[in-house]
Amino acid sequence: MIILDTHIWLWWLLGDGNLSTSERDALDRKAAKKELTISWVSVWETEMLERKGRIELKPDFRSWIFAATDPQIVTMLPADIDLVVAQRLLPDAFHGDPADRLITASSLLSGYPLATHDRRIQQSECCKIWQPD
Repeated sequence: MIILDTHIWLWWLLGDGNLSTSERDALDRKAAKKELTISWVSVWETEMLERKGRIELKPDFRSWIFAATDPQIVTMLPADIDLVVAQRLLPDAFHGDPADRLITASSLLSGYPLATHDRRIQQSECCKIWQPD
């Protein structure tokens, strides 16, 4: 299992962004084995991006998000008290973006590596970063 950061999830599903062919192929293989997870935070971030016009989801947000979170595609990790507490494991210097904090804490809590291109998260060395097979 791996956790997808929001941008990785969107790039993979929308077919754009900076995913390499090897990353895209590896994510497709993981999806076929039902080995992809996302944090509930990614759903919230996606709604914010769509509402601000930064991404376009067809035919509409509601239809797209229900299809994109289908359990046949990804498992969604819930929000709970353990997740909030897990944020306390992040170093004081970890940046303050709430979504990045919660997604990174989800990786720590679950033990799953995080697929991300976010340099701040990668350089923090707070969680294991996924590398394609």
